[in-house]
Amino acid sequence: MIRDIKKLAIQQLSDYRNKTPGTCFDDLDFILDMDSAYELQNTVADIRVTEGEVIIGYKVGCTGSGTTRQFGMKGPIRGTLFGSELLKNGAELDFNAFTNLAIEGEMAVQIGDNGEIISAFPIIELHNFVFRAPIKTLPELITNNGLNAGVVCPDLIWQKSTRYISQSAQLSVKINSEVIAVGDLWSLPQGPSGSIEWLENNLKNWNRSILPGNIILTGTSLGLYPVQPGDKIDISINKETTVSCTVSAKTRISKT
Repeated sequence: MIRDIKKLAIQQLSDYRNKTPGTCFDDLDFILDMDSAYELQNTVADIRVTEGEVIIGYKVGCTGSGTTRQFGMKGPIRGTLFGSELLKNGAELDFNAFTNLAIEGEMAVQIGDNGEIISAFPIIELHNFVFRAPIKTLPELITNNGLNAGVVCPDLIWQKSTRYISQSAQLSVKINSEVIAVGDLWSLPQGPSGSIEWLENNLKNWNRSILPGNIILTGTSLGLYPVQPGDKIDISINKETTVSCTVSAKTRISKT
């Protein structure tokens, strides 16, 4: 494990809030292993909770063929989700509130009281699409919380459905009326259960666990796509739009 983890976590959180994420990776001599990367991510999360934020779930990332080709590495990896960054369907995103804003369309699930999946629905994951080290690595991705910078959720009618856990369908990403990617709903052959099983084992290693009510982003079979002010993003299942957001240069983010 690396020394001064708390000090580094404070720097990480400050960088994130100042829209300069992961500056520690500008140092060519800065090297982390996987365990140290998760320790750092966890410590940042603990600081945020101490300051009053609420963990609402986790993401499983770098699993599908789209992102593994794009990043040149294969996970899975885990990130932590916070209630302060959960956004409503139709949210207007301030481009300047992110760093190299990019989006993913993917499926999420919500966990019930007995650990069962009680809903499965599409979301838009927001990213600060920044890698600083000369070569992309899983530790950098983990340290920077899987690049996560927020989640746009669909309306409640979609969040209460379980039909797409077993029902075959296609997920698509549209930017400004142009479909840029279409693929399977689930990034792993086992569907959402594969992502959840991996996540449970990962969290157990750190004395953490999935809690009732948690939202889990299960990963995407598609890629990660940069966006610009003026863009409109739509995520669809079988060509039916389920969740959308727009990007502007100056606006206030609408939160749930």
